[in-house]
Amino acid sequence: MDLYLKKPSEIVALICERLRQERITLQMTQADVAARAGIGVNTVSNLESGKNIGFESLVRVAMVLGRSQELEALFKPKLESLDDLRRYEESLSRQRIKKRSHDAE
Repeated sequence: MDLYLKKPSEIVALICERLRQERITLQMTQADVAARAGIGVNTVSNLESGKNIGFESLVRVAMVLGRSQELEALFKPKLESLDDLRRYEESLSRQRIKKRSHDAE
């Protein structure tokens, strides 16, 4: 599914529904997930309904549901050429992005 043209709220709803379905497929209750993740049942409920929760809680739930591989791929650098690799290696030593001169105007 291409998410490029989706609104952030639509993506959140889609991910929340997928998370709920994954939990149900694994025959786990919200309480089961909460206990294994070390978070409250309300946090799992809020996550499934799209309410704001801490990112660490999302990571914990994903790990409990066996979805660590998907997390590993999140924001993984796209290295499709030697130039991409060079830019990536150079960026590792930089902590901040310098403003371009036309940005300062």
